[in-house]
Amino acid sequence: MQTLYLLVPLAPLVGAVVAGLFGRYIGTVWSHRITISLVFVSFLASLIIFQDVLSGNIFNGTVYTWLVTGDTSFEIGFLIDQLSATMMVVVSLVSLMVHIYTIGYMQGDPGYQRFFSYISLFTFSMMMLVMSNNFLQLFFGWEAVGLVSYLLIGFWYTRPTATYANLKAFLVNRVGDFGFLLGIALVLMHFGTLDYAGVFEQAPDLAEKSFEFVPGSSWLVITAICILLFIGAMGKSAQFPLHVWLPDSMEGPTPISALIHAATMVTAGIFMVARMSPLFELSDVALSVVLVAGGITTLFMAFVAVVQNDIKRVVAYSTLSQLGYMTVALGASAYSAAIFHLMTHAFFKAVLFLGAGSVIIAMHHEQNMEKMGGLKKYMPITYWTMFIAALASAGVPGFSGFFSKDAIIEAVAFADIPYAGFAYFCVLATVFVTALYTFRLLFMTFHGKPRMDEHTKSHLHESPWVVTLPLVVLAIPTVGAGWFIGPIVFGDYFDNVIYVLPEHAAMEKLGAEFTGIGGMMLHALVTAPFWLSLAGILTAWYLYTIRTDIPAKIKTIFGPVYTILDKKYYIDELYSWLFAGGARALGSGLWKIGDIKLIDGLIVNGSAKLIAGLAVLAKRFQTGYIYHYAFTMIVGIFAILTIWLY
Repeated sequence: MQTLYLLVPLAPLVGAVVAGLFGRYIGTVWSHRITISLVFVSFLASLIIFQDVLSGNIFNGTVYTWLVTGDTSFEIGFLIDQLSATMMVVVSLVSLMVHIYTIGYMQGDPGYQRFFSYISLFTFSMMMLVMSNNFLQLFFGWEAVGLVSYLLIGFWYTRPTATYANLKAFLVNRVGDFGFLLGIALVLMHFGTLDYAGVFEQAPDLAEKSFEFVPGSSWLVITAICILLFIGAMGKSAQFPLHVWLPDSMEGPTPISALIHAATMVTAGIFMVARMSPLFELSDVALSVVLVAGGITTLFMAFVAVVQNDIKRVVAYSTLSQLGYMTVALGASAYSAAIFHLMTHAFFKAVLFLGAGSVIIAMHHEQNMEKMGGLKKYMPITYWTMFIAALASAGVPGFSGFFSKDAIIEAVAFADIPYAGFAYFCVLATVFVTALYTFRLLFMTFHGKPRMDEHTKSHLHESPWVVTLPLVVLAIPTVGAGWFIGPIVFGDYFDNVIYVLPEHAAMEKLGAEFTGIGGMMLHALVTAPFWLSLAGILTAWYLYTIRTDIPAKIKTIFGPVYTILDKKYYIDELYSWLFAGGARALGSGLWKIGDIKLIDGLIVNGSAKLIAGLAVLAKRFQTGYIYHYAFTMIVGIFAILTIWLY
């Protein structure tokens, strides 16, 4: 079985190396055949490992020791349990579908082989992250997915917008990763090990240990570690205020939008916090920070999605909002619900992204929904799969998103963590907004009169099977994945993997009321989330199919509000002024004052002027007359005697 553990990450790595280094020799066809085959091998291995874990076989061991310094070992190892096995299956399945989809989407692109190399390398990096049993390997996978995402977002590097977007993603993630690295450093400092098991075992004994972060300010070690680790998660999982990179990453090709934003990079932070539940459970302060960050992200990013006209950006802001749901669940100690929503979201969001890509192909790479409409009759497979994903995203009973989202909302209602009330308001209000923007996308794109030019309209047709097949395959778990909520969320699936203190009993209270998926769907009919979701769908239907003139009137009446949302709360402008402008001002000041005036003016030129001045002064005493030298000697003797006597 340990051979299979190695096969899961190494198979896509081999594919990445072959396509990247030898792609020009083997050609486009063999590049995608080899990479897809090896990702398929990784997926099959993940399924076998998943079945083995369900049989009760857990593995936690070292693959090899990289470095030993003193009593500390830096190792590469695997922790294969229910959490990692679930992530392995989800990541490998979505990655496999994205690989297949890429054949149709990237056909004819000059960087075809390079793209397959990058997405396979991305899969390897994500697998190393989720399979790690220590903070060293976690950090390796963490940084590797960041690096490869930089390459993928800027894949079309001749576009200035793409290079700007990948630099923005890279820099914002470095901010989060700095906090993440500090958190790992604190772990090593106070626990003396980077191994998960050793850290989790010692955690209760260090729960009350404090240190002075700054003189006079005492912090609990656990709280500081958790907040710093969560700062890393805020960067990777795009939580406020480190969310600004994710919408701009839409500049990359659509397959990587699905790969990065559905089941891989952006969920790394969610996975990490769930894995660190033995630490986060010991700090209510850290859980409150997680709750508030998630609540803000959930609601405020959903509002922005309502005013977007770029089809990919609507789905991108939807991802931000859904990640906020997962983060709120983590803060409410509903870790199992967060991971379950991660899983269901991976499927329906991948369908939405890949479906958006299918539309973009048909529209000759037009992404503005105002220039679409009436595509349903031309693209029935794309429409119905996206319709299913939209129902799941809106939380309609029976679809996967309903079960996971409803579990999160109810868990937050039962939570006793500080600021849980604020988070509950945010996740509840977001239900209406989510249904509104999701079906706005669907109705503007597929319903109504066609708004494209005649040339585009005359060439409209369904995408090829390599594009539609992944949509159909992923639509199946979009419907059915939620039906496993009983054993995964309320059962013993995550026993001995996720730890929850008795006082954080939100999921326990919710589980006591769970009566099966049928009972859950029936109960939903009398709860606020169902009616809010229905109201959002009906509002979108009325505004974008019946009275299509009303949105323009609303935009005019609420012009300032629309502008704020369209400008994304001016956060990009604030960061540009504060950080980019501040860095430029600091650099300009250091150049003009530090370099020109201090270094060049005072130190370099000043020392030369000082020497020249001293030389001029000394020159006055070097006249060649004996009486001048005698006078100088007398003055010198007088000075020495004065110093000696006094």
